[in-house]
Amino acid sequence: MEPLKHECGVAMIKLRKPLDFYNEKYGTYLYGLNLLYLLMEKQHNRGQEAAGVGCVYTHSKPGDEYIFRERALGSGAITEIFDRIRANIHDALVQGTPMQDLPFVGELYMGHLRYSTTGKSGMKYVHPFLRRNNWPSRNLMLCGNFNMTNVDHIFGDIVSRGQHPRVMSDTVILLEQLGESLDNENQRLHRQFRDRGVKEPELSRLMEDNLDFKRILERPAATWDGGYALCGITGSGDMMMMRDPNGIRPAYYYYDDEIFVAASERPVIQTALNVPAKAIRELTPGAAIVVKKDNSVHIEQILPQKEYQHCSFERIYFSRGSDEAIYKERKALGRNLTRQILDAIDGDLSNTIFSFIPNTAEVAYMGMVEGLNRHLQEEKLQQILGLDPTAQDYQEQLKKILAQRLRTEKIAIKDIKLRTFITEGNQRNDLAAHVYDVTYGQVRDKIDNLVVIDDSIVRGTTLKQSIIRILDRLHPRRIVIVSSSPQVRYPDYYGIDMSRMAEFCAFKAAIELLRNTGRQAIIDDVYARCKAMIHVPDEELQNPVQDIYAPFTDEEISRQIAKMVTSQEIEAEVVIVYQSLDGLHEAIPSAPGDWYFSGRYPTPGGCRMVNQAFVNWYEGNPMKR
Repeated sequence: MEPLKHECGVAMIKLRKPLDFYNEKYGTYLYGLNLLYLLMEKQHNRGQEAAGVGCVYTHSKPGDEYIFRERALGSGAITEIFDRIRANIHDALVQGTPMQDLPFVGELYMGHLRYSTTGKSGMKYVHPFLRRNNWPSRNLMLCGNFNMTNVDHIFGDIVSRGQHPRVMSDTVILLEQLGESLDNENQRLHRQFRDRGVKEPELSRLMEDNLDFKRILERPAATWDGGYALCGITGSGDMMMMRDPNGIRPAYYYYDDEIFVAASERPVIQTALNVPAKAIRELTPGAAIVVKKDNSVHIEQILPQKEYQHCSFERIYFSRGSDEAIYKERKALGRNLTRQILDAIDGDLSNTIFSFIPNTAEVAYMGMVEGLNRHLQEEKLQQILGLDPTAQDYQEQLKKILAQRLRTEKIAIKDIKLRTFITEGNQRNDLAAHVYDVTYGQVRDKIDNLVVIDDSIVRGTTLKQSIIRILDRLHPRRIVIVSSSPQVRYPDYYGIDMSRMAEFCAFKAAIELLRNTGRQAIIDDVYARCKAMIHVPDEELQNPVQDIYAPFTDEEISRQIAKMVTSQEIEAEVVIVYQSLDGLHEAIPSAPGDWYFSGRYPTPGGCRMVNQAFVNWYEGNPMKR
């Protein structure tokens, strides 16, 4: 119901055969480019603010371009970029350029889809970023799915080394860090081979062949705190992807004797290359996979692997549901809510209709229905066992029991995205209530409960302004809104746009409960402790914000949220049901990262930032709350 934005999606390709091979086998020199387009379109859900692509051709003649890059802004960025590339290719063909020398025909490709979580927009923030040099091995093209929590620290590190970054963003800073490290590696190799008596141009070729990515990555990576899948290509033909040591952000890869491919999602590779899921591997946390210009593939452990904390929200909300494991997990999330839903409707299945909003919640809905059907089958069995087989109306009673079914309907349908920004106040809310159409004639007035499942309820704004209002038009007795994820209580700092404390309806509900029950002192104490935490060493960091929720049960907070999102004009009783943390981990054992629900941040930077966020909220900083 409340669209969230995710940091980014990435795609990487290295063709491991000469370009003529792909022209002969697939009938085109554009095989790599076409595959990049497919990989990016299949990950379009991961970024609709901007996109960018890059290409390196390692056999160009001096004086000819060998690094190509195109970027564009907006939800149609992928189409715009590839239309532009095709136009450039067409123009080059008209001028008689040989096929293998066309722009964006090369052996290495990089694609990026962007969603900003920092509020910064514009072309200068669009990946891939490029650091130019006349020596191919000193060129670096960089993109990634990441959010660094300690940008100030990294910035200070590179400034202390004499650099002067032009933009204060984590991508630019990482580019300069890695660029310096790449320069240092080139210098090391230059001295090494020069001291052996090697002369140019052989010296440059040996430098290109022997770049050590473990050396290049180790020092910069030691300063990073955050979640990341970082991708880089050198102008000399090396490619790498590195993942954060907690495995917060996803990274998958596949290679055979023809091709190497890496992406943010497994089913994207599976579909694009038509390979089995078991052939696609997940990159080890803290490791980098490196594909050298000679096409050899190496895994380098750059940082020690830490406690695995893969983002569970990634699998609940962002990842493609076509992945076998994710599909099963989302069904399990819905199924695990069976008992709470039955409690919310007082066990009255015959007078309840089940549905879902939005379409992304459909798989969880199927799991919910599956769980409720299991309960109904058990209930029917007990009813049958309680019958008297000798009774005169035994068969009629049996037929009546067997006829019991869940009532499942498509109740809400998203219609159009109304341009509500042109209005203000109540009129804006009135227009927001028309974003969805409802199916009339299915709900019996003041008799039926209406249960609608969503994949997450984060802010509650859309619930109050739109969803509950349109559902109430159907005149149900009770509206039960179900979230397949637990209550989002804490900001995320690793790539999802949930960074301000005051956004969360769970936080606002807990604060109201504290104030209503005369416990303002807890809020004041948490503020004082958060303030004290801002400058303590990493090993002493704690998250005092957890004490805001400690006095209350999940159910008490859910009841308060229900009050907050129910306007005075709503006639139906409104109930909010959230997934439990235990239910989450049972459904998604492969992604234990749950800091937005539990407050258990996987890195010091996250813990430090949540303390600062509470201080900002308490002090009333409108820009940072």
